[in-house]
Amino acid sequence: MNSVSVNKFRDTLKDCVEKVINEHNPLKVTRQNGKDFIVVSAEDWEREQETLYVLQNTNLMQQIASSMKTHVQKQGYSPTQEEIHEILSV
Repeated sequence: MNSVSVNKFRDTLKDCVEKVINEHNPLKVTRQNGKDFIVVSAEDWEREQETLYVLQNTNLMQQIASSMKTHVQKQGYSPTQEEIHEILSV
């Protein structure tokens, strides 16, 4: 994660925000009083919130683990050739 002083951030606000949005890389803004903050794009914030929701949902994580287990053991659902063709032709 890149870091910049609050003074430099203020002077280059537009460039800093554009870089955060375009590169999907949060920016740490440091302050002399030690209370730093992070600038992150709305898109990245929403993606992180979705990830946290999934990770904190025990039932959903159990379903994912169960699905991975059957997938690795090749015991999960396998679509027919017709279903594969239908999915790929969309």
